[in-house]
Formats: sequence, structure tokens, C-alpha cells
Amino acid sequence: MKLLTFLEVGDLGGLVVIIIGIIVFVLLMISLVVAVITKVIYEWNNERKFSTGQFWMTVLISMLVGGLISGFVCGGM
Repeated sequence: MKLLTFLEVGDLGGLVVIIIGIIVFVLLMISLVVAVITKVIYEWNNERKFSTGQFWMTVLISMLVGGLISGFVCGGM
């Protein structure tokens, strides 16, 4: 049975929303870890400060890259 046929049958919109929510949550957690590692590396010598704006921009960029990878993997080539 094809996945597309499975999603078209009945009221499975909630399942799709749950799957997308899980993907976004996992991407957020991974992005936060990447941003913390980036902050530690950036502030290693105590010469520069990693601002809050830079932190959240790093999280956003990491989430966008993760979303692209997720879309490529889940959507196929």
C-alpha cells in the first residue's frame, strides 16, 4: 500500500500534523545544541561575545538547513 493512499483515507490529518510537529521539535532540539556548541567555540578565548541575536539566528539557520535535509530525505530525490 502506498503511503499517499494511506494518508488520503479517512481523517488522518491529525497524524500528519503530529509527524510534522515531531520533526519540528527534534529540529529545534538539535538546533539548540548546535547553537550552544557554536557559542562555546565563539567565546573560547573570552575575546568576543556571542549575542542573543546571533544565538537565535544560529538556531534559525540550523533549523532551515535541517528542514531542507528532512524534506530531501522524506520527499525523496
